[in-house]
Amino acid sequence: MDAPKSVEDVVTVDVHVARKLLIDSGHRYLDVRTNEEFNKSHVDSAINIPYMFITQEGRVKNPEFVAQVSALCDKEDSLVVACNSGGRSLKASVDLLIAGYKNVKNMAGGYSAWVDNGFVQDSAQPEELKTACKFRR
Repeated sequence: MDAPKSVEDVVTVDVHVARKLLIDSGHRYLDVRTNEEFNKSHVDSAINIPYMFITQEGRVKNPEFVAQVSALCDKEDSLVVACNSGGRSLKASVDLLIAGYKNVKNMAGGYSAWVDNGFVQDSAQPEELKTACKFRR
């Protein structure tokens, strides 16, 4: 079978399924938001490897993304990949599948959906967290 090459090959799960996978099935949470977004608030035990950086020229893909993931995760690891709203994590999931990762799930709605559903362990108000994690232009 050919390696997946598009977003149609990515399995996307909603935030409730993702949370259940993290709690019950030993999946690891790969947060692909920027370091700044991650440092404001994140899922407990999340791994942060940014998929994109913000530069003066705009958003730039992290050229070391797959190598950085490979340093921390095996290709057989079960991963839930998330960003802020689902766009970057979908692209990151495609790259991971192409690189040979076998059990990758994209979390629809990203960290914003996590906050919206009250899953945050942070003491800040949800609206503050949603504002903090927004990465839009």
